[in-house]
Amino acid sequence: MKHLLCGLAANPALPSELVDRLVAVADEEVDHGLSDRADLSRAQAVALASRDEAQGAGSAHRGILTAADVDPAAQPLAALALLDEGAGDPEWTRLLAADPEVRHREKLAACPGLPPDVVETLAADPDVRVVAELALWARPDVAARLAGHPHTEVRGAVAANEATPSDVLAALVTGEGLPPARRCLVCDREEPPFTHGSDCARLDCDLLPGASCDGSHGSATLALLWAALKNPATPAEVVAGFADHPSMSLRRALAVRPGLPPETYARLAVDPTPGTRADLAGNPAIDDTLIRALADDTCPDVRRGLAHNPRVPLDVLARLAATTRIGGTLLPRIASATAAEVEELARSPHAVVRVLLARRRDLPTAIRAALADDTDAKVAKSIAPHPGLPEARLRAMVDRHGVHVLAGVAANPDATPALLEHVSRHTPSARKALREIARHPRATAPALLPCLADERARHLAAGHPALPPQVITDLLGDTDQQVAEAAAANPSLPLTTMEELVETLVDELMRESRS
Repeated sequence: MKHLLCGLAANPALPSELVDRLVAVADEEVDHGLSDRADLSRAQAVALASRDEAQGAGSAHRGILTAADVDPAAQPLAALALLDEGAGDPEWTRLLAADPEVRHREKLAACPGLPPDVVETLAADPDVRVVAELALWARPDVAARLAGHPHTEVRGAVAANEATPSDVLAALVTGEGLPPARRCLVCDREEPPFTHGSDCARLDCDLLPGASCDGSHGSATLALLWAALKNPATPAEVVAGFADHPSMSLRRALAVRPGLPPETYARLAVDPTPGTRADLAGNPAIDDTLIRALADDTCPDVRRGLAHNPRVPLDVLARLAATTRIGGTLLPRIASATAAEVEELARSPHAVVRVLLARRRDLPTAIRAALADDTDAKVAKSIAPHPGLPEARLRAMVDRHGVHVLAGVAANPDATPALLEHVSRHTPSARKALREIARHPRATAPALLPCLADERARHLAAGHPALPPQVITDLLGDTDQQVAEAAAANPSLPLTTMEELVETLVDELMRESRS
């Protein structure tokens, strides 16, 4: 029953009066579907928020609820959502800053535009989580002040805040000009020296495996340095020396940074850890010499990272494509190729290079036609979803390459209903093609019915509005609840069936609540 209610709650064709009936009786799970409706009225949103505060917060973020609809004392999450969107009453911030619930004060600390007195209250909060959250989003002046906080958790948040002044970030890295930190999360809980094991059985323990403190707050200091190295506002000259740091996580954080001296990148290029070299390989700040050196790296992850570098030369990329599994995504360098480079890539004698080009979706007519007529099935598979390919050419691809291109052809936004029907009847079939057909807005009932026979496409087809109404109605009783829920959410479900289903389900809910 619950899955049908969830489906109905999400059905965009459900009339407002039936939505009202569901709002009156739904529980938290069904409320979620109702609150996501694009046509949810303000009155319905208010009713949902009065029962489920989390749904009220969602409606506030979406602009359905206003400050006039929310009582901050009774609905703090909704109030916080409005404050986060800049639509709340500033007076609420003072009330929420004194809220006994830590997570409410923590959420408040992340809200923009807090009054100065509220910022001061939160900066002095007895719970370090609240102060750390404030430090993460604070203005430069507040961040600079919190950099000297005695707790490493707050300092680490300051280090991650991109609004923190660069000289303050430098001080956090070097320690110069700041008093030593006195506490960390580890020594808050345990007497140093202590290392938190990965086999900790305490259910109330939230320390990370390996967290340690010997009095110098070791793991917390490492986390602070990592945050500072990831922060683009931290001066390059301050972090460059970390290329030789014993911590792999710090070297990897450094490897993705722009603006470092060439000698720093050169040291990272010979790092003993493949992950560091792979991160460096994807960094567009490295020069051509280093790119060509990394192209010969023995680790495939490094070569794969280099293939995703937006500045990799096309001749290097061609070499990488021949020796490395790159994946099915459009590479940045291919996406930015000029018209002349596109023509050159299309003429490449190497199919792996033409495959890379075929993943673009903005190719000129002549080039996409040539790739669609390619005798290599992998090239054809990559170009098959490209918009603008005419039906005759797509049919020819299916005739030439069969199952290899069926899914791509079915995913083509310009595939005609007749073509989709043709693909759905293809023997042998391709299960992925059936899933693409089930998602396609142009699919017709004859194309969708075969999809119902595939267990992974069945629920997608059950939600397609082109299914015959009687088939949708029959699917409400499917033994697979995901399929039945999709049928209940189908906008082509007959209105009379919706009305009968709501009546039956609401009656059942009310009987359950009375028993």
